[in-house]
Amino acid sequence: MRVACYIDGFNFYHSLDDLNKPHLKWVDLWSLSKSLCRPGETLEKVAYFSAFATWRPDAYARHRQYVAALKNSGVECHMARFSEQTARCNKCGSTWKRHEEKETDVHFSLTFLEDAIDDVFDRAIVISADGDHIPAIRKIKTRLPRKQLFAATPPGRHKSARGILAVCHSGMEITAGRVARHLFPQTILDAAGQTVTTRPAGYDPPPGWTTPP
Repeated sequence: MRVACYIDGFNFYHSLDDLNKPHLKWVDLWSLSKSLCRPGETLEKVAYFSAFATWRPDAYARHRQYVAALKNSGVECHMARFSEQTARCNKCGSTWKRHEEKETDVHFSLTFLEDAIDDVFDRAIVISADGDHIPAIRKIKTRLPRKQLFAATPPGRHKSARGILAVCHSGMEITAGRVARHLFPQTILDAAGQTVTTRPAGYDPPPGWTTPP
């Protein structure tokens, strides 16, 4: 049984951010995805969908370090973009700049559908609680009913994921403890032993922290 995992980067990141445990953001998504596979299954692909917040230098730098670590582990990274827009207060007329993520959900759905059509997987794991992915899931279930679809909701998002859980018919919540068991090391090395990137200081574990069993 071939498995592919599709990860909504924003949905997953913000679930971890809500835990106030920044070290969990240094999660090895290939390893985490592999932990969701059943005996006899082979993880064929992990795809991550997000976008760089280029107007926030520190966050942008951390995200680039993280994406470098993901790519080195074999994760396919699909990076979209943010659009800068002008917002206006209806009462006082003051304006400000805001940024809106663009294309991530489109990349997610198109890649997911294309892989199903190209027979990349027998079972797909969707890591998200976002209902925007429901149409793609429904289409696969309708057109390719032999494909098995499974929803793995991010920590703390299970109750808000009723729609995606209902359409998949099977799912579970990824706990913070599971994430903690699948973190990258401090230094990421390539196959030749060369340093690819290092863990951002903001993602260092707390003093005395050890990987849970």
